[in-house]
Amino acid sequence: MKVYLDNAATTAIHPDVVEAMIPVLQNQFGNPSSIHAFGREVRSLIESSRKKVATLLKTSPAEIFFTSGGTEADNMAIRCGMHDLGLKHAITTALEHHAVLHTLEELAHKGEIKLSLVNVDEQGHVDLNHLEDLLKNNDRSFVSLMHANNEIGTLLPLQQVGELCRKYDAIFHSDTVQTLGHFAHDLSTLPIDFITCAAHKFHGPKGIGFLYINNRVKIKPFITGGAQERNMRGGTENVYGIVGLAKALEIAYADMEEDMAHVKGLKNYMANRLVNEIEGVRFNGDISENSLYTVLNVSFPKIDSAEMLLFNLDIAGIACSAGSACSSGSNVGSHVLRGINADMSRPSIRFSFCRFTTKEEIDYTVEKLKELFLVTA
Repeated sequence: MKVYLDNAATTAIHPDVVEAMIPVLQNQFGNPSSIHAFGREVRSLIESSRKKVATLLKTSPAEIFFTSGGTEADNMAIRCGMHDLGLKHAITTALEHHAVLHTLEELAHKGEIKLSLVNVDEQGHVDLNHLEDLLKNNDRSFVSLMHANNEIGTLLPLQQVGELCRKYDAIFHSDTVQTLGHFAHDLSTLPIDFITCAAHKFHGPKGIGFLYINNRVKIKPFITGGAQERNMRGGTENVYGIVGLAKALEIAYADMEEDMAHVKGLKNYMANRLVNEIEGVRFNGDISENSLYTVLNVSFPKIDSAEMLLFNLDIAGIACSAGSACSSGSNVGSHVLRGINADMSRPSIRFSFCRFTTKEEIDYTVEKLKELFLVTA
């Protein structure tokens, strides 16, 4: 049996998204910057997709800028936001995705900014009192806090943080890569300046995403060399990717309530089975109803073959991860788990689910885990 439980790394593309992309790949090949009919036809696909995305997020199409994915969008927001707005102080946490954390650390290492880390508790929740102290006692700040942690699923109260940032005239960027397509975002009321998206996290194609830039913020291009994306990102657009992203987001919003109920049920079912059938299991992060319902980070009892756990699951046909896929190949352990003071001597695995995950796959996985931990039912 083949089981895929690594949906936080990437999801399978939805068949309807493939169908939407095929005509673009086969027939609509014009360069969208060309003024002839071939180009105009393709340009209309981009703009109709942009409008579809903006409508779903309750914002203006002029605030959506397509990128190659979440990492580029995060870099664009941080580097351009800080430089072009003249900001010298940034606030983040030690738990951020490396697209954010490494970018800010690089700027701090070069002496271009001062970087402050806001405290988090042992579930990964941001200390809002400490955040306010940092905002109050520093120059105007750039705040970058992810909506949901990609490894442990802990959620940030976006509205509350946004209001706090507005109070102190801070710029607020949130890496929303794990929550776009899984939660509804109302940008008409949310006090935020930048959010990011990667289509492959919600059954869209890889290599395409977007950056939302609130129209109150004015920054310069991150990639120069062309006038694409209203002079904000040089380079010929990934048209079929853009069409696929818009279709995937449309499907995600249409099916969100049903998918959420299905995935939450599977997550709770797996958590309950693990607690009841493998002694000593714990969970990393917040696994309450107020968490990212697609992610379950499990800390297992210490065993001699802990370092072989992922390998043995893979041999059994089960795909999961020990943390972010962007850190695969790293043997230093999860910076997120270290950041919440988790017991690093215990093997931890991130299981992540999607609309296509089944109860039978969860049962198979739990049974294989019981075998590996020499536990009988």
